[in-house]
Amino acid sequence: MEFLQDSIPMVSLAAVATALYARASSSLLRPGFPRLVALLPLFPFLVAAPLAFTSSAIIRVTVAFFLAWLCAFKLALLAAGRGPLDPALPVLTFLFTALLPVKLRQRRGGAGAAASTKANKPDLSLVSCAVKAAVIAVILRLYQFNSRLHLYVRLALYGVHIYCFLDLFFPCIARAVGALGMETEPQFDRPYLASSLRDFWGRRWNLMVSAILRPSVYNPVRARAGNPAGVLASFLVSGLMHEVMVYYLSLRWPNGGMTAFFLLHGVCCVAEGWCARRWTARGLPSPPRAVATLLVVLFVAVTSFWLFFPPLCKDGVEEKLLEEWAAVAAFFLDAGKKITWYGQRGKCQTELNQT
Repeated sequence: MEFLQDSIPMVSLAAVATALYARASSSLLRPGFPRLVALLPLFPFLVAAPLAFTSSAIIRVTVAFFLAWLCAFKLALLAAGRGPLDPALPVLTFLFTALLPVKLRQRRGGAGAAASTKANKPDLSLVSCAVKAAVIAVILRLYQFNSRLHLYVRLALYGVHIYCFLDLFFPCIARAVGALGMETEPQFDRPYLASSLRDFWGRRWNLMVSAILRPSVYNPVRARAGNPAGVLASFLVSGLMHEVMVYYLSLRWPNGGMTAFFLLHGVCCVAEGWCARRWTARGLPSPPRAVATLLVVLFVAVTSFWLFFPPLCKDGVEEKLLEEWAAVAAFFLDAGKKITWYGQRGKCQTELNQT
């Protein structure tokens, strides 16, 4: 693995080779045990590849999310003949679907509707991306005063930062894929407007993970043990995979906080669904949308402060991440100054030529 160390191009080429092998072998073997045996040698690479990035925790955990979690689950589903991957897909489509957190959207409606959607979408996306970039810039500035901020203020900033970064990063990937003619589904749908925990986790937050857990965990367990068991199993697997992500981030064994967080939310989602059915059966009116949304946001925030963020704020992980984000901010600030300088230089040169 030394030839892959801290080399994004080399890891990318190895990942592409892995996906191409998966497509070729799957096209020759039927789903089930034969295909699983052919794909098994790929999983050690997917698990080990993120560890090649020793100098950056952010890059390491990002690659781990792409390969060790999403790609590994997609290949496991491919072995069973389910999921988003299909050996009949075009090569480029297969590669993007296997290696990136994208879900291709089925084209619907007429040409006029599609044209209208494309015409309206860029402006909204541009405004949204600009707002999130501005928020991240402000948060990075506030990190300079991190030692003076109250713990809960810092945790709230981390939560907003994670959401803005992911909802800015994933659309950039979707745009790159869209430039090649493939339309993708959004990864987030304004989670701050969720009216219930089920709405938050199932229809608004990190939808790529939901799309992978549904066929790999929820549907098989629900078919055998019912809906509550399927929900709890999905949250348990999500919690365990978040523990794995914490390991990639800190290179230390996690303490179970992530698993507790997601199991708690799984239990609450099951209880919420039971209460909602009883509430509806008695003909009682639903609570106001604003009240429901406020309760969801408060519950997610309080439980995150309690269980989700502590594993990210110990053993020097917090300081390491802040150093990396400070380096990112310095890079973009320096790039902005250079662009401004070159722009002013070009303007002066133009004026001199005109005179």
